[in-house]
Amino acid sequence: MAKVKVLFVCMGNICRSPTAEGVFAQLIEQQGLTDHVQVDSAGTHAYHVGNPPDPRSQQTALRRGIDISNLRARRFSEDDFYEFDYVLAMDSDNYTNLSAACPPEARYKLKMFLEFAPHLNELDVPDPYYGGELGFERVLDMVEAASEGLVEHIRNTHLSR
Repeated sequence: MAKVKVLFVCMGNICRSPTAEGVFAQLIEQQGLTDHVQVDSAGTHAYHVGNPPDPRSQQTALRRGIDISNLRARRFSEDDFYEFDYVLAMDSDNYTNLSAACPPEARYKLKMFLEFAPHLNELDVPDPYYGGELGFERVLDMVEAASEGLVEHIRNTHLSR
């Protein structure tokens, strides 16, 4: 069976999407799914290409036992629509940017990440970059909730066959 490939996308790939990559990678490891699921992250803009996640994102994740210090920002490529099974936007602005570049045959792959946490009653993971530390905690809470929903969705859709 081919791996299910998941890509998280925010604007600069230094706050929200690497946090989601780290949380989701740890969750699939804890659930014994690393042979079945692959995870990555990217940004719609090239502001921070090659840089590690924002130190505040790293510290917040590390307090919950997740080390994202080895991740490096990269820019989203249109090829990602063909490489990944799920292209998950962290907010509506990035969804709009991705949608404009998305080929019609890959449209079904593009989703809002928080669709997998409907109980949050939100679709946008707020950008914590210009906010305080509490913003990073809130992002992590949202990412953890949506990651749980995404794992359940992948299990039901791809791994229960």
